[in-house]
Amino acid sequence: MKVYDEKHIKNVVFVGAHNSGKTTLAETMLYEAKLINRRGSVENKNTVSDYHEVEHEKGNSIFATPLYTEWRNYKINIIDTPGLDDFIGEVISSIRVADTVLTILNGQHGVEVGTEIIWNYIDRYRKPTLFVINQLDHPAFNFEKSLQSIHNLVGNNVVQIQYPLIVSGSYCIIDILKMKMYKFSPEGGKPEKLSIPVEEKEKADYLHNELVEKAAENDEELLEKFFENNSLTEDEMRKGIKAGMLNHELFPVFCISALSDMGSGRLMGFIDNVAPAAADLGPEQSLDGREIKPEIDGSSVLLIYKTVHQSNLGQVSFFKVKRGQVTINDKLLNTRSGEVEVFNQLFIMDGKERISVSRLTVGDMGATLKLKATETGDTLSNPETEVILKPIQYPDSRYSMAISAVNNKDEEKMSDALKKISSQDPTVIVSYAKESRQLIINCQGELHLAIVEWILNNQFNIEVTWQKPKIAFRETILRSANANYRHKKQSGGSGQFAQVHMKIEPWYEELGEPEGFNIRGKEEIDLAWGGKLIFYNCIVGGAIDQRYLPSIMKGILEVMEEGPLTGSYIRDVRVMVYDGKMHSVDSNDISFKIAGAHAFREAFLNANPRLLEPIIELIVKVPEEMLGNVMTDLQSRRAIIQGIESRENFQILKCLAPESELHAYSTDLRSQTQGRATFKANFASYQPVPGNIQKTLVDLEK
Repeated sequence: MKVYDEKHIKNVVFVGAHNSGKTTLAETMLYEAKLINRRGSVENKNTVSDYHEVEHEKGNSIFATPLYTEWRNYKINIIDTPGLDDFIGEVISSIRVADTVLTILNGQHGVEVGTEIIWNYIDRYRKPTLFVINQLDHPAFNFEKSLQSIHNLVGNNVVQIQYPLIVSGSYCIIDILKMKMYKFSPEGGKPEKLSIPVEEKEKADYLHNELVEKAAENDEELLEKFFENNSLTEDEMRKGIKAGMLNHELFPVFCISALSDMGSGRLMGFIDNVAPAAADLGPEQSLDGREIKPEIDGSSVLLIYKTVHQSNLGQVSFFKVKRGQVTINDKLLNTRSGEVEVFNQLFIMDGKERISVSRLTVGDMGATLKLKATETGDTLSNPETEVILKPIQYPDSRYSMAISAVNNKDEEKMSDALKKISSQDPTVIVSYAKESRQLIINCQGELHLAIVEWILNNQFNIEVTWQKPKIAFRETILRSANANYRHKKQSGGSGQFAQVHMKIEPWYEELGEPEGFNIRGKEEIDLAWGGKLIFYNCIVGGAIDQRYLPSIMKGILEVMEEGPLTGSYIRDVRVMVYDGKMHSVDSNDISFKIAGAHAFREAFLNANPRLLEPIIELIVKVPEEMLGNVMTDLQSRRAIIQGIESRENFQILKCLAPESELHAYSTDLRSQTQGRATFKANFASYQPVPGNIQKTLVDLEK
């Protein structure tokens, strides 16, 4: 296959809400470029892009799929992404390596919630972006509504390249850049090029002048020419549009019918002629602040943006060449793991098809097999010039469940499978909760979790069960209490003997020293699970030898790791050991450890023990008209509203809510607001559980 240079490689990613037509457009572009002889369809499950079995079963895109096409001496790499925000990780990785983002809109609805979510990441990376309003031949198509929704999303830097028109029953597109009308037959395909009708000339001229002004604003030289001539040539307009896209200050708008192949060829021509190439983009920043320019003469730098585990191939690593080039048998250093990886094979990916190549240059994208120690987000570079690119940033998890294998013999196999799933999708985070002894899957939503289960069942032959994760409660006390415990055991020979007297009290910051005790020593322990244990040696007269005090404290800490109420960790207690007895023969460390543990447990139960629950700070972004329903729901979850701020057409609601009331909140919020609300959650503090709820929880543990 021909090797293209960085000026003739265009990397575009298709993003948009569910059912906007991304996969259909990708299929049509491959057909237009004659890389396929027949267009498949999502309904018939035969598109190049959606080839995974699970995508056929679920009826929608789940994975970002790399494709490529060649069009008029350019190579266009395409990544077709999912539209459901459960799979936002696939979208983010793809945006990270794209040169241009094509945001596809369903022309019946315009900008949808999924589009808004994706736009936040496009805007963060400041990627050149154009909007494509799809389904121009659908009876419910509404171009003006869709165009206005784009203005509402990105502001006044939207510029029309096209608008649709029906002439004598035929679908047409007025092209403002070329000042031509494209008239399509009912079958679509190559259009008839005509002059703009007289009745549309005034509107087209107005939009053309607006486009000229917008293009000129992005280049000083063009601006001077515009002031001199009051116009620009078509080539000058292309230059200005490209500059505006690179500055993330100009957003061209097209209209097409991907299904009927209307306008897709013109869109591909714009990608060729105007959309930025890899060479046009500015340098990337490495973690240490160096600029990584997209130049072929530099030492090689690759970014791994996607990993797939296939049963017949093993690990497939997808990458973009950020600098230099890569050839077969090259050895590059993984700057995270320190391993040198050998590129025994190189491919260009076209859906599930792999096309072998011997070399890929800067700006191009490809794949290789069986890298030993490389994961998504890693940088591979020439060993002599180590580079670490800024990692891909993924959103926090929104949904969690505890997982276990139906067959206990599959536990280890399941653990290995989950590592591969997490490697393939970094938004699936697997962790072990030591406190609850549960394996937890953190992901983006219920559908995301369902795909994890499908992969476990169908690719790894593992059946699993799910449980609601246990809440990490804490236990503490509200008042002081005394206890003493005598441990005595005689079984022939040396026995065991220890007696411990102690007082326990609640501890809080700035609490004064205990009164009425002769304090001879103090130890302050920051507990691994939060809070403190303050341990005082108040022994007088040698009632207990100094060497036994660490054993007493060890016994206390063992109880604190599994509290008497619910088995939760105990925190924020201070203990004064002030008396006791020992035996010259039978006393030993184990005896005082046992006595200390029993005395502490008894005192704890008599000190008005209180269960604490984790409180989460929620920040919910909700459309104004839906605020009331969201607030009512939160209050039913024992949330305390702390404040509300207005931001454009949204309300930002801040509140504190118990973690125990927030399981599946992302699903419920999505349902209440048709997916238009989003939220962030952060741990805030531990607070006492209401008495009636504490009684229920304690009774459950009995």
